[in-house]
Amino acid sequence: MLELRPNCECCDKDLSPHSADAMICTFECTFCRCCSEEVLFGICPNCKGNLVQRPIRPQEGLKKYPASTERVVKKDGC
Repeated sequence: MLELRPNCECCDKDLSPHSADAMICTFECTFCRCCSEEVLFGICPNCKGNLVQRPIRPQEGLKKYPASTERVVKKDGC
């Protein structure tokens, strides 16, 4: 089950569970679309894998499996 992390690891922008701007890698590192495209050029700085749009969990699924509230931010930025 995806964690649906609440923010961009680079700029700390809020990313709701329904955000079409959330991008993830296979390890669920999470970035906003702007950082993903303009800073990271589609490559995760942690695992070097590609970043893709995060799926959106339907509202009913969020009730049973809520999104994470734990914020992750890269200490040294991107």
